[in-house]
Amino acid sequence: MQQRRGVGWFTLESVILRENEPLAAYTTFGIGGRARYFAHAKTEADIQEAVAWAKDHDKPLFVLGGGSNLLVPDEGYEGLVLHVDLRGFESDKPWSSDFVVAAGESWDRFVDIAVRSNLAGIECLAGIPGSVGGTPVQNVGAYGQEVSETIQQVRVFDRELMEFRQMSNAECGFRYRESVFNTTARGRYIVVSVQFFLYSGEPNLSYPELQKRFEGRWRKPKLKEVAEAVREIRRGKGMLIDPSDADSRSAGSFFKNPILPETIVASIGQAVGISESGVPHWPAGDGKVKLPAAWLLERAGFVKGYGSGPVRISSKHTLALTNRGGATFADVEAMQDQIVAGVFEKFGVKLEREPVVLE
Repeated sequence: MQQRRGVGWFTLESVILRENEPLAAYTTFGIGGRARYFAHAKTEADIQEAVAWAKDHDKPLFVLGGGSNLLVPDEGYEGLVLHVDLRGFESDKPWSSDFVVAAGESWDRFVDIAVRSNLAGIECLAGIPGSVGGTPVQNVGAYGQEVSETIQQVRVFDRELMEFRQMSNAECGFRYRESVFNTTARGRYIVVSVQFFLYSGEPNLSYPELQKRFEGRWRKPKLKEVAEAVREIRRGKGMLIDPSDADSRSAGSFFKNPILPETIVASIGQAVGISESGVPHWPAGDGKVKLPAAWLLERAGFVKGYGSGPVRISSKHTLALTNRGGATFADVEAMQDQIVAGVFEKFGVKLEREPVVLE
């Protein structure tokens, strides 16, 4: 029930709803219009209250986390944007390998806590921007690891049943960059916290870039060293958030690595005049392979620094589209469409966008 009203805001029982809130500052890309209504959720009760208000007033609702994988249209959003800002870390006992982490916590902070506790499982995911709550949604992965490998269960608020529940790893339906949260049950669940099981062990060095970084050393690197190496690699690609680096004003990797029938590898090689063995690809199961989207872009003419307008390909990483200043959502869409069309014309492969669009 509404209690107080001020200029541009009003309260429910405990949640303050702001009106016409600019959204660009809540995203790493820095573009987009305003939310008609906006609320910060600091507690589980705040989430339940805000969802009930949106339902009672027939308003669409979008859940915002760290904004690192989000594109906001220029016209904004006519519903309620709910920023999940729950905080806290819990474990059964000191130095426990089980962590329950609130959705609003910084993902990179959690990685730092884990490696300082000498616990493995997420060290290769260092430097990824955004909040913990966003990681199971997209099954975030990098440099040989995915969060689904360490997630035990996810606590969610079910918007259909209006109740909180626990979802097991299997119930989350994790696949490459996917889960039920962004596919079959998109919009139904709000991630409240995530339980991870980490372990004492050696760091993951399966990724070639990391192998090269540590080759020739007389001892194996520590977890903390691997996490720092990943951050350095990401910084070199403009993938580490740095206000002074225009290349980091992006939504990270903009296109997914396509997973296609293995028979397509030969035709891709023919398109660029090389043998099938010269096309980089990895087994993806069921007769399919995963191809590096960056390789496809570069050979279709979309190289680092491509573009001359406010949206350009990063000068450090082929897969990142960047806001060079004053960019709009329309500018991003225009560049996206140009790249998708060019890669399809060259290889017959249709790339899929990785960031989520607020709609």
